[in-house]
Amino acid sequence: MDVKLLAVVAALTVAIYAPPSRAKPISLVERCYCRSTVNSLPRGYIRELRFIHTPNCPFQVIAKLKTNKEVCVNPEIRWLQQYLKNAINKMKKSKQGN
Repeated sequence: MDVKLLAVVAALTVAIYAPPSRAKPISLVERCYCRSTVNSLPRGYIRELRFIHTPNCPFQVIAKLKTNKEVCVNPEIRWLQQYLKNAINKMKKSKQGN
């Protein structure tokens, strides 16, 4: 058998029987979850808030609504800024008490 043909067959065999990679493509790993944000969302519509910080993306806030829909909220909304400030102060107080 020709050496080149043997090398090609060996390479194909390795490629076919190699275990598939579990890693996500780079384009999916580096993609920001929030591409657009909602600027006005009443607090009463929200069931829970989730905060995401990923490299190469701005601070992201995802709100799960009472309708089970998820929307990205602009982190600059006044009530959200106040909510974050209160949460940080509450955490500081609880650490000082311990």
